[in-house]
Amino acid sequence: MLSRRDTLRGGLALGATALAPSAGFRALAAETVMRLYWWGTPTRTERTLGVVRLFEAANAGVKINGEVGGADYWSKLTTMIAGGNAPDIFQLEPGRFPDYSRRGATRPLDDYLGKIIRTDRLSPGVLALGTVDGKVMGMPLSLNAFALLYHTEPFKETAIAPPTSKTTWDEFAKLCVDLTKAMGRKNVWAVGNCSRYMQTFQSWLLQRGKLIFTAEGRPGFDAKDGAEWFAYWEALAKAGGCASAEVQALDKANVDSNQMARGNAVMTLSYSNLLAAYQAVAKSPLDLTALPVLNESAPSGLFYRPGLHWAIASTAKSPELAARFIDFFVNDIEAGKVLGVERGAPINQDVMAAIAPTIEPLERKVLDYLKLIESRVGPYPPPFPLGTSEFDERSFRSIADKVAFGQLSPTKAGEQLLADALRIIKP
Repeated sequence: MLSRRDTLRGGLALGATALAPSAGFRALAAETVMRLYWWGTPTRTERTLGVVRLFEAANAGVKINGEVGGADYWSKLTTMIAGGNAPDIFQLEPGRFPDYSRRGATRPLDDYLGKIIRTDRLSPGVLALGTVDGKVMGMPLSLNAFALLYHTEPFKETAIAPPTSKTTWDEFAKLCVDLTKAMGRKNVWAVGNCSRYMQTFQSWLLQRGKLIFTAEGRPGFDAKDGAEWFAYWEALAKAGGCASAEVQALDKANVDSNQMARGNAVMTLSYSNLLAAYQAVAKSPLDLTALPVLNESAPSGLFYRPGLHWAIASTAKSPELAARFIDFFVNDIEAGKVLGVERGAPINQDVMAAIAPTIEPLERKVLDYLKLIESRVGPYPPPFPLGTSEFDERSFRSIADKVAFGQLSPTKAGEQLLADALRIIKP
């Protein structure tokens, strides 16, 4: 299990030795076409395509077709995989990554590590973040952590202090109610209703010494835990501190549809690396801090996590070429300069050192936050079991919406959540 400090020591410390640009890959005799599939903001697309162009220039005869998904990313990816038409490389996020790996959709990278994919300058322990059932099934692209993102101006305008890393959940609820009332703006709340965010529920449980799923793939929570989670947000909504059910239901778990991004909330619970993405659509400056805590002595619920993964499809026609691209993406200095920290802190220590002098103030906030929580992060939780994606989409979010619309009580919601987990999850 990854220790608290090993990842930060390697991933965020600014190493002194720089890698030479990896432009010397063997040119292929005939043009080879490879498909690359990801989701994200226009900024992510621009940076990803910038690396694609660098790789093509360094590898004569290689053509990479980039494909960008939106809110329908996961349904399209599932359809392509089921139809035998999966992209050669596709982007995954930590919550879904183990699910796709265990379904045989991704190819193990172990045979390429240290040969095609250089690992000597990667942050210590980072490959563990891409390991499922003893095999490296995807390459972590960055490091990030859960965070509370917020607009700074509403707090200044209302003379209310923003939350800090010591703010408890009870204090946060009161702050949200007070801020919403002080702003007095129609359809604008202090925070979006985050009850449908399974990843945040995971941190909520970690603060209470529990896991959402154990290493054996079984629920680590009980019906009471689920009831308390949904009751918290139900009470906050009734008090006027978080977004209405109608607004909540429009949230499709991406930046564009997020309640804060749409202008309905001042704060959101998200990931540190997404600060820049939210800032790109915001009309006022943003900042970030840690999630609320149970109390000052309880665990923070925070851990360093892979921002995203690149996975090679099990059906990829040129897996070695795909491995070369992944190596270039994470290890090449010039590629790192193009990518910056949009996906999170680079996992290559020399890339981190190279881009450090050029990091913009907003990006520096993200790195400062990751350094700030160094002493508070816990170990990386066990990989999610098979069926987690279905559980998240068809159960967790649906139950949260039913509670918000008054169709289900928190107690019944907790009972249904546990029953669904036992039914859907496959240890």
